[in-house]
Amino acid sequence: MTGADARVALVTGGSRGIGRAIALRLAADGLTVVVNYSANSTAAADVVARIESAGGRAMPAKADVSDPDQVGNLFDLVTAELGAVDVLVNNAGITRDSLLLRMSHEDFDAVIQTNLRSAFLCTKASLRGMLKAKWGRIISIASVAGISGNAGQANYAASKAGMIAFAKSIAKEVGSRGITSNVVAPGYIETDMTHSLGDGAKESASSAIALGRFGQPEEVAEAVGFLASDASSYITGQVLAVDGGITL
Repeated sequence: MTGADARVALVTGGSRGIGRAIALRLAADGLTVVVNYSANSTAAADVVARIESAGGRAMPAKADVSDPDQVGNLFDLVTAELGAVDVLVNNAGITRDSLLLRMSHEDFDAVIQTNLRSAFLCTKASLRGMLKAKWGRIISIASVAGISGNAGQANYAASKAGMIAFAKSIAKEVGSRGITSNVVAPGYIETDMTHSLGDGAKESASSAIALGRFGQPEEVAEAVGFLASDASSYITGQVLAVDGGITL
């Protein structure tokens, strides 16, 4: 097959939240989607079932994408089952929020490894196939915290700022081979991470957003769908903030 329907997309952390919405969006565009997860096999299976029930093709793939050996095994599996990865979405991420003076070394390292190291490992693993094909899309899901910082999230903000600089560097390295590398930086999105906020915190955050509301995972997925498509062929090294205007 040729065209978008033959392309393979790998979404790390694709079983819930923004990753889930991205997986569903890419499948709706005709891509075969690998739904990566680290623990919740039931959630990943549900995403795959939804894609297949809509006539798409998908497979779940368990891996801790901060671990080099597991990333190697993940890409071996995907290549054997589906072929090389054409579209990589570096979405896996965690938070371990705390004011800096109270932040443990372990919490700092865990966030950097899960959010930033995973992007390095998966991007490196995907490039061989993309370089051979002379086509590829690398899309990293950062955060507005990586643009403007956020109190109590020094580790998270540093990891996301690192993802932005990493994506820009990769864009310069591989752009001549038809591979683009871009970043989507969500603001406050209705996910498990924001559900834990109290009503007062949500109201305060909403008042700082130009559009006056939190975003939906599907709104982030729309941006990813565009950057994964041929329509974005002349866009690379860019950061698209899907934030309702909070960084204005």
